[in-house]
Amino acid sequence: MRNLPAVWTNRFAALVNVFTSFGFFDDPSDDARVIAEFSRVLEPGGVFVWHGASRDGVMSRFLSRDWWETADGTIVMQERRFDALSGVLGIESTIRRKTGRTTRRKHRIRLYTATRLAELCAREGLIVEEAFDGFSSRPLTRRSTEMLLVARKQSGTE
Repeated sequence: MRNLPAVWTNRFAALVNVFTSFGFFDDPSDDARVIAEFSRVLEPGGVFVWHGASRDGVMSRFLSRDWWETADGTIVMQERRFDALSGVLGIESTIRRKTGRTTRRKHRIRLYTATRLAELCAREGLIVEEAFDGFSSRPLTRRSTEMLLVARKQSGTE
C-alpha cells in the first residue's frame, strides 16, 4: 500500500479501500504515504472510495469493556483503550469457548475523523465530494460509527 508499482501511475479509474485495511501502521506518516500512493495510481478524474471507522462516532459510543455470548456458547470479552492524542484505539479480546479453551488477542487501529481524512486526501489532490454513514445513503453524522468517503482526483494531479 505504501509503495505500489511505478507502472500503475495514473492507471486506475477507481480505487476502493474497505474497512480494516487502513490505520494499522505504527507511524501515522505511513497512512499519509498510502493516500499519496492511492492518488498516484488513480487517473485524473478517478474516484477513490474510502470506508472505515469514524473516530467521532466510535468515541460517541465508546465502551471501555463489554462482553457477549455467541450462538455456540463462546464468550467474547473486550477491553478497549483510546489515546486521544494519537487517535489509536487498542483492543484486547479474550475468547472463551464452551470447551474451556481461551484465546487472547490484541490489536490496535488509528481512528480518523472525516475532516482529517479529507485533509490527507486534499494534500494529494483527492477532493472528498461526499460522506456517508457507512454503506448507506444517509449522510455522515458525528454519531456515525462507520464512514464512507467518496473523493475524486483532480485533473493534472500526479
